Amino acid sequence: MAGALRFADRLLGLPPAPAQRVSVERDLRITMPDGVVLVADLRRPRGAGPLPAVLIRTPYGKERPALRLFAGVLARRGLQVVVQNVRGVPGSGGEFRAFHREKDDGLATLAWLRAQPWCDGRVAMAGASYLGFTAWAVAPYADPPLEALGLGVTASEFASSFYPGGALALHNTLIWSSLMGTQGDGTRPLHNRRVRRAMRHLPVGEADTAAIRRPEPFFQEVTAHAGSGGDFWKATDHSGGVPETTAPATMVTGWWDLFLRRQLRDFAALQAAGRDVRITIGPWGHDTKALRAMLIDQVSWLDAHLNGGKARLRQAPVRLHLQGADRWLDFDRWPPPGTKPTPLYLSRSLSWDVPADAERATFVYDPLDPTPSVGGPLLSPGKGGQRDNTRIERRHDVVVLTGAALERDLDIIGPVSATVHVRTNTGHGDLFLRLCDVDREGVSRNVTDGILRLTPDHATADGIVRAEIEMHPTAYRFRRGHRLRVMLAGGAFPRFARNPGTGEPAGEAVATRRTRFEVFRGATYPSAVHLPVRDGQA
Repeated sequence: MAGALRFADRLLGLPPAPAQRVSVERDLRITMPDGVVLVADLRRPRGAGPLPAVLIRTPYGKERPALRLFAGVLARRGLQVVVQNVRGVPGSGGEFRAFHREKDDGLATLAWLRAQPWCDGRVAMAGASYLGFTAWAVAPYADPPLEALGLGVTASEFASSFYPGGALALHNTLIWSSLMGTQGDGTRPLHNRRVRRAMRHLPVGEADTAAIRRPEPFFQEVTAHAGSGGDFWKATDHSGGVPETTAPATMVTGWWDLFLRRQLRDFAALQAAGRDVRITIGPWGHDTKALRAMLIDQVSWLDAHLNGGKARLRQAPVRLHLQGADRWLDFDRWPPPGTKPTPLYLSRSLSWDVPADAERATFVYDPLDPTPSVGGPLLSPGKGGQRDNTRIERRHDVVVLTGAALERDLDIIGPVSATVHVRTNTGHGDLFLRLCDVDREGVSRNVTDGILRLTPDHATADGIVRAEIEMHPTAYRFRRGHRLRVMLAGGAFPRFARNPGTGEPAGEAVATRRTRFEVFRGATYPSAVHLPVRDGQA
């Protein structure tokens, strides 16, 4: 094991650790206030006295190789690491109810840990994705506060990522719930094709049974509680406590990660409150590249804040990768200074100047032949990120608008949004908008996108909706000679569940109705994409 850990140090580019032997104590039993027992493994330098501890809570099983590696790397640096299976995960008692029990169980575990004779009372928390959420479920409420936080591709609330813009993120939700629903039964490698086929199942609320041959509790809860609001989701939302969190925090995310928007809000809230926080945003998604960057980031941060090695801390508060230029940039805050929201107007093409009124652009969305999607922030390895959109842009159910060839490079860095004046014949619909980069050979690749679920409540008396679409933030260079392109559609399937056009809840709808979209543009209806252009470029 020691040899593997030394190899891991070299692989991660970490300075060599002292030649400490690591002891492992497995299946520590931690009793929750309601009597349920959760299990955890402890790794610490052999023969050491009381030490600070890093707590990691996981729904995927404490024996995962990446967790064992991370814990070993930290233990060789004079820290001890407790990796706990959350409630309902094999070995731990109780029932797993995603996102709902992590606050109470996490705080009880923290109190237990601080009371152990081998812990000096100082505790940090770390993790990626759901593991990072378990840290957020504790950090705002810990008394005394945590010593530090390491947060990778995660956020203080997840509901808005399952319903971005009000549309069910079907692909990511079904992929994750199918993973959780088959843990430990040996079927996971066999059901991937079934999961993809199940995304077409109607009603959507039964797609989990089509995928794994039984209902999965989390998927049932998500589809039964449409949208990210309501009382059901309140217990899973810790964003209100973010500004009061005093633990120094380091974050890693990627431009193609599904939790990017929410994580950047967490970062901005901490920074506005004057907290010690930094973030790295790389050219990756929810994948192994992000995991490697997170491990490097968290080892240095935890070592510094628990062992006193602050001299090794580096980096401006914001370090981000400028895609298309393959450059790393440092900034003092998010959104970065030196950029301003600049409208790119939708007319007969794309224009930086307010155009004259133009005829309405129209298209028809058919839920039985839904507009497909490629790329974007997906959980499936090898499926997300930047992809060729040319085939989709040739479909009859989209509107494609292209700008002139750029005379010089154009950098956009920051939040992206769109305002589109639109009307549907049903009063319902999902408006999907994607910004693409068209190269000199005519290949169109996605840069960012967003979706908004339309309902009659949003419309004026004439049925027109001023659709405000929050898109994925980005940092991207459009090269000289390239062209910007906007695609409008009534959906992006199976990334998002089909809108049936009837107003029925997505989880229950079987009947469908074709929806005709009218997009208004010009001086009277200035539909536009708002881009964070670096000063002096537009």
